[in-house]
Amino acid sequence: MAELLYRLGHFAARRPWRVVTAWAALLAAAVVAVLVTGVNLTGATSIPGTPTEQVSERLQAELPGAGGGTGLVVLSTADGRPFTDEQRAAVSSVLQRVGGIDGVTQVVDPFAVAASRAAQERQLAGGRAQLDQARAQLTAGQAQLDAARASGVPAEALAAQQQQLDQTRAGLDAGTAQLTAGESLAALAAGIRTVSEDGSAAVVTVAFGASQTAIPTETKDAVTAAMRDAAIPGVDIDFSSEITQNLDGIAGPAEVVGVVIAAVVLLVMLGTLVAAGLPILTALVGVGVGVAGAMAFSGLVEMTSVTPILGLMLGLAVGIDYALFVVNRHRRQLRAGVPLRESIALATGTSGNAVVFAGFTVVIALVALTITGIPFLGLMGVVGAACVAVAVLVAVTLTPALLSLIGPRLLSRKARSQPPAPQTPHRAPMSTGKAVLRAVGGIALLVVIAVPVLSMRLGLPDGSSEPQDSTQYQAYATVADKFGAGANGPLVVVADLPPGLDEQGRTAAQAAVAQQIGDAEHVAAVAPVAVAPNGSFALFQVVPTDGPTSEATEQLVDDLRAMTTPFEPGTPLGVAGSASGNIDISAKLAAALPIYLAVVVGLSLLIMIVVFRSILVPVTATVGFVLSYFAAMGAVVAIYQWGWLGPVFGVHDPGPVLNFLPTLLVGILFGLAMDYQLFLVSGMREAFVHGSPARRAVTEGLHAGRAVVTAAAIIMFSVFGGFVFSHLAMIRPMGFGLAFGVLFDAFVVRMLVIPALMHLAGDAAWWLPKWLDRILPNVDVEGASLERDHPAAAQRPDALTPAG
Repeated sequence: MAELLYRLGHFAARRPWRVVTAWAALLAAAVVAVLVTGVNLTGATSIPGTPTEQVSERLQAELPGAGGGTGLVVLSTADGRPFTDEQRAAVSSVLQRVGGIDGVTQVVDPFAVAASRAAQERQLAGGRAQLDQARAQLTAGQAQLDAARASGVPAEALAAQQQQLDQTRAGLDAGTAQLTAGESLAALAAGIRTVSEDGSAAVVTVAFGASQTAIPTETKDAVTAAMRDAAIPGVDIDFSSEITQNLDGIAGPAEVVGVVIAAVVLLVMLGTLVAAGLPILTALVGVGVGVAGAMAFSGLVEMTSVTPILGLMLGLAVGIDYALFVVNRHRRQLRAGVPLRESIALATGTSGNAVVFAGFTVVIALVALTITGIPFLGLMGVVGAACVAVAVLVAVTLTPALLSLIGPRLLSRKARSQPPAPQTPHRAPMSTGKAVLRAVGGIALLVVIAVPVLSMRLGLPDGSSEPQDSTQYQAYATVADKFGAGANGPLVVVADLPPGLDEQGRTAAQAAVAQQIGDAEHVAAVAPVAVAPNGSFALFQVVPTDGPTSEATEQLVDDLRAMTTPFEPGTPLGVAGSASGNIDISAKLAAALPIYLAVVVGLSLLIMIVVFRSILVPVTATVGFVLSYFAAMGAVVAIYQWGWLGPVFGVHDPGPVLNFLPTLLVGILFGLAMDYQLFLVSGMREAFVHGSPARRAVTEGLHAGRAVVTAAAIIMFSVFGGFVFSHLAMIRPMGFGLAFGVLFDAFVVRMLVIPALMHLAGDAAWWLPKWLDRILPNVDVEGASLERDHPAAAQRPDALTPAG
């Protein structure tokens, strides 16, 4: 591989404009593809086969329209007073226009519903009064009949009157039963309102023809545009996250700041603007090709809005780092007097070889997400892997071409005028006491930070996680304040009905089921919504007492699914809705995490054994990865679930940890951890192989590689850290977990704990059974054979410095 990359670097150095033109054409093609196909992303996530999905599919099949997605438009008066008649009329008018938008199947006018409900309550009250009056009349008639019978009137003469009274009584009993069922349903549904009790807020439910995950962005944009264009005086309009989730804020100021910090680090390390700008330029090209290419397929496969952002995060971070490794190697070789093109080719064959291997580990780990059996997560892994693969190709083709065009200007004038750098002196090994302190201190620190993982809860962010100035948060807060927290995440419950029921029987059956549900803990209100056309089941809306991400709501979902219908004890209730769906997805992801973690740990051991030809080094490398992973997740729990340092990270309403973050972080952090392990420990191995004692080789390898690894880690931390303040609730914990995972792994594990453990192990760190040594391939990640085959490498005084 090293020789092949050496030739590729030579070609790029000799024909730079061909390479640059090819990448420019590829970037243009990817952008054109996006413009032609359009972008169709969804903010929702789903997993086929979950209980929620099964109920939703049944609704779509047997109750058309009930299985479509919904969103809320929240209206509130600016002065906090009840809506005026003019405002109500204006709202109703604009809702009629919204109802005509293509893709919208129904718009519920809150004022019409409130008026209908009030009329129903009056009707129930009037019906009760009529029944009471009729029963009083019946009682009086029965008394007269009984008196006549007592006075000696023959029973035969009174039989017809008694029969009429009995029929009337039976009718009154039936009417009373139906009225009682209606009153029971009304009482149970009392907590479900469309207009707040003080009349200052109203909730509009917009129903879509497509499922929640397939609502076209154009449809949602049309709804928001129609409402905002109405500009009703004195009325504030906000939208729930189901309507407004889009790509706003992907490349906001915070993300740009992260790239700027990376540029500053590059400038400090490389010394010239040209050298610092090259890795950023190549990373942007790679990101453009990778992300645009992925988004071009968004119309063919269901892709969440987070998927291309993950590609953007990874593409930027690894793209800058991989280019840095090649540029830094070429820069040192130029200073050592190696000719320009030969230096480019050698840098591509040595550092480029390490980049290819490092990128390969990241790609494998990300593609392995497909084994979880979770489609949206597997697609995220594939897109992320594609962006990393593009970054690798850019590093070994476009970067050498640009280095050729830049020429000696990569170095400052001062650096070009200096003589070749002297041989790096041998470094004394660290003391054993210091090694013990470093190992114990580093491990203890990571374990302490990882403790919060023990209380981790998984979920998906809701409106409460959005920035406080966003319309999603305002909508969520208004609903929680005026209608109760549970109104932000109502549940849909399906109950099978006995066959052959008439209208009265269905009403009684609905009342029985509603009462059963209403008696459950954590239920604020329950109301029947519809009955299947064939009468096979009834649909209910259940409003929990707490928000959609609360533990109480999670417990309620479990309790409802444990219930059976009063008519058929063996038939459980079905539960759906966004809150239920998120709970199911979290459970599925939690079950898949241990399997995926085991696969990645096994993969780590195999790869490290092949690369370092050792048993102890792979074990310590893998243990270090596990420690940094759990420390990163512990920090995520402390910030986003417990709310520690909330004001610093914009966490105003702590909640569950993003449910797919633990699994996603395993794959990404594994790949990045192996990068740093490779660039540091390969130097230690090279020094050991070339004759340095084992403990001194540890110090020499650490000293040779720590500068570039430190810069690479700071760059990656800065890029990921920029996404911590993204406008998208799903992105913030992802950016935080990746940023601090890199920080812990690079600075605590790879540069503190691993060198200390290898020092303590001494020669045993490189022990490998002879039989295993014979069958393992020699991958030569450092490109040592390439340096031997090309004499120019021998001119370098730092020939034993590791790749990168």
